[in-house]
Amino acid sequence: MEKRTLGIILTIVTALFCGCPGVFLCLMGGLTAAGVSTYTTDVLGTTGSGQLPAGFGFGMLCLGIIFVIIPIVIAFVMLRKPKAATSVDVVPPAS
Repeated sequence: MEKRTLGIILTIVTALFCGCPGVFLCLMGGLTAAGVSTYTTDVLGTTGSGQLPAGFGFGMLCLGIIFVIIPIVIAFVMLRKPKAATSVDVVPPAS
């Protein structure tokens, strides 16, 4: 398989499995850090609710940014053009 084809496939797969969840993690992390997220529990008939700590939001935000960066790095590494090799002219010795 050609390197460019492999790069395109890896970029699409990582964008699908890392980039999309990363965007949603960033969204949820931002909302949680802003104090918008709440939770409710129901355990054996006992219910409770509360607000998620802002630290959880910052953690999700950082993890989401890492997940979004992964496809960008893969695309940059795999799809860049290699540097053209400079041809060295061999000069025959003067006679």
